[in-house]
Amino acid sequence: MVYSEIASNKRKTFFLMAFILSLIILIGWVFSWQLDNPGILPIAVIISVGMSLFSYYFSDKIVLGISGAKEIKRTDDPELYRTVENLSIAAGLPTPRIYLIEDTAPNAFATGRDPKHAVVAITTGLRQKLTKQELEGVMAHELAHIGNYDIRLATIVVVLVGIVTLLADWMIRISFYGGRRDNENNGGNAIIAVIAIVLAILSPIAATLIQLAISRKREYLADASAALLTRYPQGLASALQKIAADHEPLEVANKATAHLYIVNPLKEHQAKRDKISWFAGLFQTHPPIQDRIQKLSQMNF
Repeated sequence: MVYSEIASNKRKTFFLMAFILSLIILIGWVFSWQLDNPGILPIAVIISVGMSLFSYYFSDKIVLGISGAKEIKRTDDPELYRTVENLSIAAGLPTPRIYLIEDTAPNAFATGRDPKHAVVAITTGLRQKLTKQELEGVMAHELAHIGNYDIRLATIVVVLVGIVTLLADWMIRISFYGGRRDNENNGGNAIIAVIAIVLAILSPIAATLIQLAISRKREYLADASAALLTRYPQGLASALQKIAADHEPLEVANKATAHLYIVNPLKEHQAKRDKISWFAGLFQTHPPIQDRIQKLSQMNF
């Protein structure tokens, strides 16, 4: 069960990535045809990649600074350090640096562009409120994000979404200010123009929805990978239940960093989010907690 869950989530992520790449190719083709300028797509790629490289290399420092996280050593918390170290050895990963956030709301996240530059951060509330097995489940989840290169994947997705957004923005601007082909029949131009405008309006929305869907799939994948690592899915399930039941908001979190945490730290209207509709769920960075707990409870080895 756990192996099929991991394989399923990897397949779904692959298809979502393929879809967003296909969307970029379609937009680039329509835009280039309309403007008779095949250089538009490479320009958008270069700009988006350039904008994302800074985030890729410095995002961990930015997030840790925003969160007010402080690095701890083995002597500061031997039990926590030993837990992360043992799980890292079992996962075949370097032991990441460990940071502590002074906040009583329980939560945790991982960041870093690869396993050699990885960081896990937990709140003091998480450290105090979870049992040993629950803490192992959460740390295994964060190490799974590191081992699955989810931060790198997220950066690639951000680049792709940025390309779509840039192309769409340029397409709308140029469509209203001229620059269309004039050497074809007017009827064909009108059809392409309409297609271009529709794509320009809808493609950023579609790209964002795909980005959120990938984020949710990677959370499921990290849950399954954590269960495989600890061989005790009930520990993570219990931790998720405990974190979700704690309605204290994480003061240092914001909308820009919320997607990193194991559970969405923005707790306003938590009860409503637990019972959201299928459509509203498309706009969430995290899967519903009860769905994650149910999947974990059904896993066996």
